[in-house]
Amino acid sequence: MPLLKSRLTLLANDPSSRLLSGLVRGIEKESLRVTPAGTLAQTPHPVALGSALTHPQITTDYSESLLEFITPPSGKADQVLETLENIHRFTYRQIGNELLWANSMPCQLSGDSDIPVGQYGSSNIGRMKTIYRLGLGHRYGRLMQTIAGIHYNFSAPYTLWELLRKHEQPDQSLQTFKTDNYFSLIRNFRRHFWLLLYLFGASPGVCRSFVRGRQHHLESFGKDEHSLHTPWATSLRMGDLGYQSKAQEQLVVCYNDLKNYVSTLRQALVKPYPEYEAVGLRDDNGDYRQLSTHLLQIENEFYSTIRPKRTTRSGEIPLWALWERGVEYIEVRCIDLNPYLPLGIDKLQMDFLDIFLLTCLLSSSPASDDQEYRNILENQRRTVYQGRDPNLTLRDVHNERPLRDWASALFADMRSVAELMDLHHQSDHYQQTLNTLQLRLDDPSLTPSARILNEMSETGKTYFRVSMDHATRHREYFLDTPLAPDIDEQFREQAIKSLQQQREIEAADTQPFDQFLADYYRQYDFKL
Repeated sequence: MPLLKSRLTLLANDPSSRLLSGLVRGIEKESLRVTPAGTLAQTPHPVALGSALTHPQITTDYSESLLEFITPPSGKADQVLETLENIHRFTYRQIGNELLWANSMPCQLSGDSDIPVGQYGSSNIGRMKTIYRLGLGHRYGRLMQTIAGIHYNFSAPYTLWELLRKHEQPDQSLQTFKTDNYFSLIRNFRRHFWLLLYLFGASPGVCRSFVRGRQHHLESFGKDEHSLHTPWATSLRMGDLGYQSKAQEQLVVCYNDLKNYVSTLRQALVKPYPEYEAVGLRDDNGDYRQLSTHLLQIENEFYSTIRPKRTTRSGEIPLWALWERGVEYIEVRCIDLNPYLPLGIDKLQMDFLDIFLLTCLLSSSPASDDQEYRNILENQRRTVYQGRDPNLTLRDVHNERPLRDWASALFADMRSVAELMDLHHQSDHYQQTLNTLQLRLDDPSLTPSARILNEMSETGKTYFRVSMDHATRHREYFLDTPLAPDIDEQFREQAIKSLQQQREIEAADTQPFDQFLADYYRQYDFKL
């Protein structure tokens, strides 16, 4: 019996609990702050939002202008969205006449010099965060770092893991079983995430300012000289204009098990890379230009579509946390902001992600090899640029397979998972989610990427102007409904507390930064 079928049978027959109703998820959502004219905001991170270093829910990503909103993990998707909406409502009341850009691809940009790097104060950890971002700018340019997206964090409940372990690997520790199966999920995700680019990709075009002076394969949108696109594109953010790196193309990270993953990624963190040695560790004044001259400065620099994650302790490197305590949850990183949704994501998409990720988890997942690794990259490239082409084929093992045929087969697998999820939730909600999104396979014009290009065509507006219209409507949406007084007060207290925490960290720092950094990197010297 195939693994997916046998696991679903096991879960359906377990009378003790509704196991699939215990999923936990969280969202990290990035948005650029822009001026009313649609240019990147040059103002510092607003003090009223608290400290970007210590605030648990409102911080910045690369730039002072690139906000990142973080929801706590929750077993209820509605609660995640409610928290995210409250963060937006509070933030809009602290940023004056600025707007939050509604698209993944950025607003009008003048160049690297107009993109302010995130500032996190004078503490060692604050300096490290800023220097890391300076390094990214030297390595890849600051323009790439203005791209925004959504990260979706996902974990399965203890009861699910324990039931599967007892039936499949009773002699294995629960954490080892979880870690092995999270890597199985990751391998299946990487095989099939092109489906997410097709269904939810929302960056089929860019402002010409984004590619000024860069090689690209885009074309003008009709007579519109300000907008560039490709006719069948889904998510340019996930292509070679986005978070891709020629230097990292040589980095083949193995997802077959924890040891291989940690080993291959650690190599990139400890081995000097000639091109980055040429950049130099410091400038002529002795100030740091980057944290190291290695292929990766820290783990976060590895541009992956999905990551195994483990909550770290203060000062701890992520790789050691993973190696020491195993995988705790996974982070999906290939989701565009949907400009037709005020939050950039909605419950329909979250529910589909849960079905998709559970299917990846419960299905058999053979080890990957070099050929499959190349196929995954090629399928990503094809879907990014040609995903809505009705004749598009993808590489499946050694064969070419029509995208829509493959997608239909995946939907068939997901339907059996959705049926069980509905059984555990006593509804038909998840099956209806699949029904709604399957319409996008039959009619590509329903996808966000097609809707954006259709709106540009019908209105005669540029990509920039259409994006500004969405951002303006979202601003009105969030400002039209006031925050409940107790929620507003919580955010204000949280902001004050985070600023105090930053001051305490700075006051407690006595170690010279050079020694702090050396101690940090020394953590990579552990035995596998």
